[in-house]
Amino acid sequence: MTTVTAAPAAIAPSLRRLYLVRFGFALVWAGLLVTTASHLGPLGVSLLVLYPLFDLVAAVVDTRSSKATTLYVNIVTSGVATVGLAFAASSGIPAVLRVWGAWAIVSGLSQLAVGVLRRNLDGHWPMIISGAISAVAGTAFILMAAQEGASLANLAGYATLGGLFFLVSALRLGRVTKRR
Repeated sequence: MTTVTAAPAAIAPSLRRLYLVRFGFALVWAGLLVTTASHLGPLGVSLLVLYPLFDLVAAVVDTRSSKATTLYVNIVTSGVATVGLAFAASSGIPAVLRVWGAWAIVSGLSQLAVGVLRRNLDGHWPMIISGAISAVAGTAFILMAAQEGASLANLAGYATLGGLFFLVSALRLGRVTKRR
């Protein structure tokens, strides 16, 4: 199981750029989702499907730059979540929360594993913490699905927090880039 075959200093700049893009995307996405969180209209459904799709693309970019084979789990999981959310949206917010929760658990554990394997590269302790939080949050989303009046607003908070972890990682990776 390989996570980084390229030299850490060589992949730090590309990971830093990717993490900054992920931070920006998460903030914009969360802002847009808040406006549609109470119902599942066309914009809300599009946003729900877009988030794991973006995660899939980001994992592919990461895999290509770092030669990390452990990210394949995240690629597959995000692909399944993208399709699952498209179908779940027709069943309502509780179904969306269940699918999102399952995805958050698996992708969070995957992120945690990649972070642990990359721990020698500055910037990945926040990814370890973020992965663990994602797994816990996923469980909370599944539990929220059973509550009356479930909302998608918590997904915006989840994305914002994840985006902030990507920002912290990008800033820490910037130190590697400066040392080169």
